[in-house]
Amino acid sequence: MAIASPSTPSFSASFCCTRTESTRFTRFTSTALTLSHRNRPLSQRLTVSSRLNSSKSSGAGGFVSPDNGDLQYELQHGFSPQRWKGSPVFVTLPVDAVTPSGQFRRRKVMVQSFRALAAAGVEGVVMEVWWGLVESDAPKVYNWQGYLEIVALARRCGLKVRAVMAFHQCGTGPGDPYWIPLPQWVCEEIDKDPDLAYSDRFGRRNMEYISLGCDILPVLRGRSPIQAYTDFMRNFRDTFRPFLGVIITGIQVGMGPGGELRYPSCPSQKLAWAWRSRELGEFQCYDKYMLASLNACAREIGMREWGNGGPIGAGNLMHDHEQTEFFKSINGSWNTPYGKFFLEWYSGMLLLHGERICREAGTIFRGTEVNTSAKVAGIHWHYGTQSHPSELTAGYYNTSIRDGYLPIARMFGRYGFTLCCTCFEMQDANEKQMNPVSSPEGFLRQLLLAARICDIPLEGENSAASLDDDSFQQVLKMSKFYSDGLEKPSFSFNFVRMDKNLFEYHSWVRFTRFVRHMSDANIFRAKLDYGGNTCLYSTLNAAKVGLAFALAASSRYHHQA
Repeated sequence: MAIASPSTPSFSASFCCTRTESTRFTRFTSTALTLSHRNRPLSQRLTVSSRLNSSKSSGAGGFVSPDNGDLQYELQHGFSPQRWKGSPVFVTLPVDAVTPSGQFRRRKVMVQSFRALAAAGVEGVVMEVWWGLVESDAPKVYNWQGYLEIVALARRCGLKVRAVMAFHQCGTGPGDPYWIPLPQWVCEEIDKDPDLAYSDRFGRRNMEYISLGCDILPVLRGRSPIQAYTDFMRNFRDTFRPFLGVIITGIQVGMGPGGELRYPSCPSQKLAWAWRSRELGEFQCYDKYMLASLNACAREIGMREWGNGGPIGAGNLMHDHEQTEFFKSINGSWNTPYGKFFLEWYSGMLLLHGERICREAGTIFRGTEVNTSAKVAGIHWHYGTQSHPSELTAGYYNTSIRDGYLPIARMFGRYGFTLCCTCFEMQDANEKQMNPVSSPEGFLRQLLLAARICDIPLEGENSAASLDDDSFQQVLKMSKFYSDGLEKPSFSFNFVRMDKNLFEYHSWVRFTRFVRHMSDANIFRAKLDYGGNTCLYSTLNAAKVGLAFALAASSRYHHQA
């Protein structure tokens, strides 16, 4: 369904979850209002008819088939256990939830999965809305069909939605099963003008995200990149307006590679590799637009020779930082007048990019009752050094003598944005075995303190694909580090991401236990309707219902594999 102008979905939004939670951040509070009668709260009910026959369901590693009569259910008007305190948990959907043609993929699997998440007490799902899929064919021609279907399913299951405006590339190339490039017409413009892509000193281009050096230049068929992002978000708002603030309660705005506010100093796929611990990264300032800005700044202070490119002596990607002229601890040029000039310009350009997008997003979504957020990368593998080289090349001017994250938090705070960050499950003890100068906990503590100082809400994420009990405990530990001492903390967690492994028995037990701990509730109170009778389900009974849904979802995942 390609649309060139704003339109409203054909189905009506008559449901929303009830959540009354007092916080200092009004953007995190949503009121249960129907769209047609905004002064009347909407009740939730779940009609469940389930028959769990232990003699037919396999115990260890077995599955309950949704078609064999062991599980029969019907969801009416949506269901979500109510939570009065604690931190809500969201689950990020699979990257390929929507096909390249814009269709909702694996519908039956998703139905089972959403029901399992709702029964487990999950608050909602995170839906990545890919620029490369929605506006692929031509400028200002948008296809939202698959995403409309996801929101409709979430509404039926009583789940909320966080939508990520994903303006970046996903995957490594056409052979990658999760390959989602930038829109085709954008790629054609980059072919005509390669400087629209970031470049390092070796001339290597990075196509993950358009260079911020041309943010406000009309390089995309008469529009600037900022205008293209703005038009995309505005059309999203107009198309999904009936759901905003009711079902869609959060908008995370992508600001760079991986959706993070950073430069592609290291290709995103490398960030998950085991040997990343020595990756210095490369400064991304060699396309003609970035160079023009650098040159102008250097001329302005009367130092023309500083405007010809990035630092000399920064080493190679895998170089020992102590063997480089720029990053070495003693007498490194990062701590000279030239180094300070360059790093202030480089990080300042990134902050300006973030500010431009925050300003546009804030204007577009003002009055919709959605929470806006943006993400900061967890670049921690040189955190224990003086110069923090991998953070510097990513655009974070953070060293042993300078706080590079406080300016970002202040910028988000000015526009009412929530700060999203990753690495919540990572522990120094494990990382230091591979790299003694890495410190994910040190990085995260610094970022969380910046959020506390600026009084902004926080969204946490995990970086690993699967989490064990120790990892979940680490998430709880770091969330408490942020929340302790705050009168009314506002913290939530995005679990990345939903796949078939999540619904395997032992993984699901660990995950649901984590959700309960995050919610800090002894009882999930679900209003269940059996012919008009209302009852309160204990944690055990809610877990049984959720497990049945999870096993059904796992069965369908394996059936389609």
